[in-house]
Amino acid sequence: MTRKVTAESSKLDNVIIETDKGQEYTVGEIKHSDRIQKSATPKMDLSWYVKWISSIFIFSAVMMRSATGNSPEQTEILLMADRILSLIGCMGWTWVGLLWKDRALIVLNAVIVFALATGILTSLLN
Repeated sequence: MTRKVTAESSKLDNVIIETDKGQEYTVGEIKHSDRIQKSATPKMDLSWYVKWISSIFIFSAVMMRSATGNSPEQTEILLMADRILSLIGCMGWTWVGLLWKDRALIVLNAVIVFALATGILTSLLN
């Protein structure tokens, strides 16, 4: 048998919860606190791993973008690496947007994926 308690209910406000770090809080304190930070995004699920791996790809792309080649050929290789890493990272973030049903993430990253894919194809065809 399960019971559903609404968020507005004060029935559980005196229940004590212990965190992984050993701190103790009452449910009421957590519910009404301005000093306890609550994450709005899921943690340690598929979207958590995809968003961090995608972020690493985008960080790597920015490093490629900021690097300068010693020759035009090296510069072209760095530019292509930037585009490919950015594409992978933005595809991951598009997927996260779909998992979270977040239209802003979906639209932003889908447009960037399209632009990067167009740039990569143009470079390969020239």
